[in-house]
Amino acid sequence: MPEGWQKMAEIINLNRARKAKDRAVKEKAAETNRVAHGTPKALRKLSEAKKDKAEQRLAGHRLENEKDDN
Repeated sequence: MPEGWQKMAEIINLNRARKAKDRAVKEKAAETNRVAHGTPKALRKLSEAKKDKAEQRLAGHRLENEKDDN
């Protein structure tokens, strides 16, 4: 390029860019759904059971504040 010339900006199709962005958003939602709905029932139940057990264990170790403790 001769000196003093500037490079032109890249021309983009706004409609194509909008659609590409929409596709990316939908793909992310689909990935989330695959994780949530794609696991076998046995694994979901196991995961829920582990979560419940951890919550019960934590609740068992909590100290309760009684209001009559003046």
